[in-house]
Amino acid sequence: MSAPIVEVIDADTISRRVAELGSEIMADYPDGPPVLVMVLHGSVPFGADLIRHMPYEVEADFLALTRFGEEGRVNIAMDTSISLEGRHVLVVEDLVDTGLTLVTMRRLLEARNPASVRVVALLDKAPRRIVDVAVEYRGFEVGDEFLLGYGLDWEGRYRNLPSLWAVLDLVAFTEDPDVLARAAFPAPPDRLAP
Repeated sequence: MSAPIVEVIDADTISRRVAELGSEIMADYPDGPPVLVMVLHGSVPFGADLIRHMPYEVEADFLALTRFGEEGRVNIAMDTSISLEGRHVLVVEDLVDTGLTLVTMRRLLEARNPASVRVVALLDKAPRRIVDVAVEYRGFEVGDEFLLGYGLDWEGRYRNLPSLWAVLDLVAFTEDPDVLARAAFPAPPDRLAP
């Protein structure tokens, strides 16, 4: 029987790609850094690492959205605290899927009269896109896998993993979600049972 989870992007690969994204982004903003708007909660590890790869002072703020009802209406749960008017804005997303939430978020931010709005996403599930929405910078294009780690969670767990893991068997995983903890954080030899 195969494991219900597998590491699909290791920490070193993520680190290298985030550094590349930081360089690409800064090359596109020669007149000064954009304001990074991190979408809570999943983008925090990615956003924090991305800022570390930007060569000069960058302002960061946060935005949290909620989705309600079957029609998927999006509302603001926590808004940005700084003015975005006349500023270049870079939305930091952990994952872009159908694009529905991102379309709403772009409209919300564009209504605040920024100089520009661009998006950087660590992960892009482009094959699942329902609406056409621009993602100017992407770390990795991924398939339809259920992913965990590096900001992505399952019931609040596993955001702290430095790498990304795919759940191959959701039933087995939900029956034993600690399987990922055992795989990602193996017990040191002195703690193994005899």
